[in-house]
Amino acid sequence: MHTVELLPDEQLEAGVRHLWSLLAAAGLPSLATHPHPTNRPHLTMITAESLQGLSPLRLPVAAELGRVRILGRALVREVTPTAELRALQTAIWTSLTAANPWPPPPDFVPHVSLALKITETAHDEALHLLADLPPARGSFVAARSYNSQTRTVTEL
Repeated sequence: MHTVELLPDEQLEAGVRHLWSLLAAAGLPSLATHPHPTNRPHLTMITAESLQGLSPLRLPVAAELGRVRILGRALVREVTPTAELRALQTAIWTSLTAANPWPPPPDFVPHVSLALKITETAHDEALHLLADLPPARGSFVAARSYNSQTRTVTEL
């Protein structure tokens, strides 16, 4: 599988990495401890069997990171689903329909991951630690794709 991921500007990236560090320092699950060299804050727009037909991405896109919440088994920081961000995700999805892209536009929940596979016992502590964060504003300034078979990244 291949992803299309948006990368935040330096300030937003530093802010997410700071949250990763806070979680790790508290002994909680955190992407700060993820050892893969491609690990960095990002917003996954879509996953697909291939990227053949991908339209050029119009960047930068304004970004606002909001509250921290649990999404499935992940601890995430919400990304405000602006009209511009939703239009970009729809354009990506539409250009890749032959490659079985996911999620379709109505199911897109924009977020930046802070921790994966967080246990139920760590939920409350992590949410309390990161409660009441002010919104973080900036831009998504670049894009990349992660290939899950080769575990490599390609700049888009």
